[in-house]
Amino acid sequence: MRKETTMALAKVLIAAAWADGLPSHDEVNSLKDILFSLPDMTADDYANLEIYLDSPISEEESARLIEDLRKNLTNSKERSYAISMLEKLISADGEETEQERAFLEEVTTELESGGFGIMKSLSGMLGGAMKRRSKAVENKPNRELQIDDFKKNKIFYTLNREIPESGLDFNDIPEDKLRKLSLASGLMARVAYVDEKVEPAEQAGIRNSLEKVWGLTSKESDFVAQVALSEYARGMDNYRLSRQFFENTTEDERVKFLDVLFAVAASDGEISYDETEEIRKIASALKLTHKQFIDAKLRALGKE
Repeated sequence: MRKETTMALAKVLIAAAWADGLPSHDEVNSLKDILFSLPDMTADDYANLEIYLDSPISEEESARLIEDLRKNLTNSKERSYAISMLEKLISADGEETEQERAFLEEVTTELESGGFGIMKSLSGMLGGAMKRRSKAVENKPNRELQIDDFKKNKIFYTLNREIPESGLDFNDIPEDKLRKLSLASGLMARVAYVDEKVEPAEQAGIRNSLEKVWGLTSKESDFVAQVALSEYARGMDNYRLSRQFFENTTEDERVKFLDVLFAVAASDGEISYDETEEIRKIASALKLTHKQFIDAKLRALGKE
């Protein structure tokens, strides 16, 4: 029943966000990060939440969503699961205030009692989490990622800014493709940096992948790889990076991208345990199944 509980709670969280008025672009993106990272949130589940983010939710509909949530919390196991998700929500960025803990206790009481006051408590709790999420992104050097999906991510932004000085011509590459490979190169850099250093072979692995998968020339791939590694070294926000790559790709593209990540990991001669674990985390963040990850791992090891 956990899937139903996750979705019911996610919808109530969205209603709580609307309860405070029209969310800004920044707040919507922070809320998407929070929802995207909820345990057991699948790709289809996340897609089905878009309609609730699209327009305000009335008190009547909020009441129905709260009732749906309560129907999914018919036993102590499901209630504990819902509370554990809320606890992860308020501590997602490494902080938790006394006020948020008090809000969580209020939510727990309201879920038991059937009162409508849960919305006020959830709204207060969610507000703090969204502010920290926004601050976490803003304090990173990829603040452009907080703009909606039609805006530029940090690597894409930097590429556009530095392309004129590079002497390279990216005019033949459509903007949506360049945005996608920018996000992909950031995730590849994440694997390369798993041991906090990048070997020349790993940088070459990223370049080779950019040439093979995205059809870049040697000079173009070298330029994109350098930008991605430089920006990631400064501290990219993994929540936002994963979510935006997810939203700009199909499931088939994401499955094939696991092969790219393993190729980067193997470029220095071996695939380490830490690199494998990092790719597993990325696969999970991209809403791919454990089997899809294992299949990619076996392909990388030549055992499929």
